Amino acid sequence: MVRIDKKATRLYVLDTNVLLHDPAALYQFDEHEVVIPMTVLEELDKHKNGIREIARTARQVSRTLSDLTADVGLEQIRDGIPIPRLEGHQGRLRLLCYPDLEPLDTLDDSPDNRILAETCRLRRERDDASVILITKDINLRVKAAALGVPVEDYLTDRAFDDSDAMLEGVRVYPDAGSELWNGLALEVEVERDERRVLYRLAGEIPAEWHPGMLVADGDCEAGFEAIVRATSRRQATLELLTNYRHGASVWGVHASDCRQNFALNLLMDEGIDLVTIAGSAGTGKTFMTLAAAFQQTLDSKRFERIVFTRAPISMSEDIGYLPGTEEEKMSPWMGAFHDNMDNLLRDEDGGSSWDNGATRQLLGSRVQIRAPGFMRGRTLNDTFLIIDEAQNFTPKQLKSLVTRAGRNTKIVCLGNVGQIDTPYLTANSCGMAAVVQRFRDWPHAGHVTLKSVERSRLALAGEELL
Repeated sequence: MVRIDKKATRLYVLDTNVLLHDPAALYQFDEHEVVIPMTVLEELDKHKNGIREIARTARQVSRTLSDLTADVGLEQIRDGIPIPRLEGHQGRLRLLCYPDLEPLDTLDDSPDNRILAETCRLRRERDDASVILITKDINLRVKAAALGVPVEDYLTDRAFDDSDAMLEGVRVYPDAGSELWNGLALEVEVERDERRVLYRLAGEIPAEWHPGMLVADGDCEAGFEAIVRATSRRQATLELLTNYRHGASVWGVHASDCRQNFALNLLMDEGIDLVTIAGSAGTGKTFMTLAAAFQQTLDSKRFERIVFTRAPISMSEDIGYLPGTEEEKMSPWMGAFHDNMDNLLRDEDGGSSWDNGATRQLLGSRVQIRAPGFMRGRTLNDTFLIIDEAQNFTPKQLKSLVTRAGRNTKIVCLGNVGQIDTPYLTANSCGMAAVVQRFRDWPHAGHVTLKSVERSRLALAGEELL
């Protein structure tokens, strides 16, 4: 298309289809300025009504714009509204309105042509900056090229992984302990009792440390692994983790690396009320969580029941309504639950007692499979709540589930932002990412992103190559 003379300041003018394609597009332009023409706002308003996905997406974009403009004054709107980001420099949002806009000669008065006219006028007014039109409309890009307007396609809709969208919850120091203790130059005081070993640190605490985080040295197999219990600028408290690799196990399940060992510690920790586990397919999220749930429900009797729920959203075309009771309607969505139960109850000869009617009846009395749409208003006491495929929930939907927690309830959210099946959610705007970030500094929450794929070498190759 048109060669872009990229100056220090860049203004990206977004077409309507960009925002409908990715509601989080406002956050994808780093420290540069994002411009929303009035024509785009009018187009969003036309699309917002209805129950189709495009209507939901338009409403999501409108809510995002409303949140950004809620607490700013008129002068700040004129100068540019700050777009907050977790890392790096924040950009600015500008709303473009020309009450005396003149249409382009020989072109019809259509939304696309008005956006072109607004972009051309902005270029004339801002000769100090590079003004670039961003659109997914091929015809509009051709028109812009004909008029000499710099234009680009929106290409940031790549496959995200969990580390792009949220914290990893892990800090592994590579040099087998030397960097952790000598490199950080911390004063260490060790306290031991019958149940735990605490390390009280004094000195310059790393800024990235937060409660519920794993701190380990490079040799995880035989080295130091601890969870951060409390931290400030000059002090921190670490607690040594239980090693679930060889001797100790959870319902017969052992960890294969430091991240899985940390996940099992979070799941078994009575001081952690909210656990979030991210990771690609086959990393053992559901398998380890179910093992911890049965260990604490059937063996230690800490909980009275297990509630398993997930968003009933398919990865392709819907097959229509399903007959039966609530549990029967949810059964097709619970393939991960049934597959993992089959593996957890498998004996040394390769058989599984999950097919036994008595076993299903025993576990069925403690396990409830519930649709998230019917959870509103409930209070869950003495419950181990598992929210599977949490990346398919919006932040408000996950809030409604997390606030169901009553007395002695633990909630575990499992997900992978690379497998979002909801068209109007992205890796940055999904509920999973929101929960991880918002609970970062809460001492009774913990998060870990798993890396090692245990399902099969084919699954590992598929995750790396596709």
